[in-house]
Amino acid sequence: MQAAWYESNGAAQDVLRVGEKPTPDAGPGEVRIRVVCTGVNPSDVKSRTGSRPVRDPYIVPHSDGSGIVDQVGPGVDTHRVGDRVWVWNAQYNRPHGTAAQYITLPAEQAVSLPQNISFEAGACLGIPALTAYRAVELADLEPGSTVLVIGGASAVGYYAAQMARARGARVITTVGSDEKAAFLHAAGFTDTVLYKKEPVAERVLALTDGQGVNAIIDMDFSTSAALVDEGVLASHGKFVCFGSNNRGSVPINYATWLPRSLSLHFFLVYLLTPAQRKRAIQGLQTLLEQGTLQHHIGPSFALADIVQAHQAVENGAFGNVIVNCQA
Repeated sequence: MQAAWYESNGAAQDVLRVGEKPTPDAGPGEVRIRVVCTGVNPSDVKSRTGSRPVRDPYIVPHSDGSGIVDQVGPGVDTHRVGDRVWVWNAQYNRPHGTAAQYITLPAEQAVSLPQNISFEAGACLGIPALTAYRAVELADLEPGSTVLVIGGASAVGYYAAQMARARGARVITTVGSDEKAAFLHAAGFTDTVLYKKEPVAERVLALTDGQGVNAIIDMDFSTSAALVDEGVLASHGKFVCFGSNNRGSVPINYATWLPRSLSLHFFLVYLLTPAQRKRAIQGLQTLLEQGTLQHHIGPSFALADIVQAHQAVENGAFGNVIVNCQA
């Protein structure tokens, strides 16, 4: 099979290779998937550059992807052959991910892809959509509540904004450019704050008549934590966070958080508990089947051009970056 891989950490153009690797066979409890599309996430880029040192002979990158089950191992229902599927955690704690024409995975990690969802969209679900679902769940939004989504035009943020709206919440987002603001406006999210040009806390408080928001869904705790001191998060509000540019110590002001009974929730999508994972997958499947979610597909590349795909992510590509594995 054709696959992309790297044998050491480093820059995309220096370490990524494309060529022939053995086609795997499904083992007990596994399915083999003919990968149609693989999604490139920032975490894949960080892993390749060194956040996860290479400890195997080679790494086939990427955790997300979609395709068709073409083989099942012992113990798996043969009726699964031919299923359209999307996958999660494909390269978490294992060396071989979805940047290849075939992958084998435990059967439960291959989730049926509704017929109304494209393979390109399916390759966006594992990390972005599941992260968004868990974030919105932790935010505990009720109809009429207000949520601030940091980076509303990002892969996770765009899904989170839509999921929050589906729960009846008002959504305010931060964005980094007029282009991204226009994208969100076209999707019906008109309360946008251009964080590079406007004071975020001042604008959010103006939009909420000084009341603040009931929840913040955040992708950079090291920057966004300061919003709490500026009164953006209302009493009993929830701060939900799945990332931070500064991964060291980030101070919070106890005297600000305690009197307002604020709560802080961190989570990592790779490490959801079985119960959390089940709820997220079932909830996401319902939203997909109902056609509730729009998918923002960005640049698309052939497997042979995976270096360019990784560089696109590094350069802040707008939309989910997809690699077509069968082209």
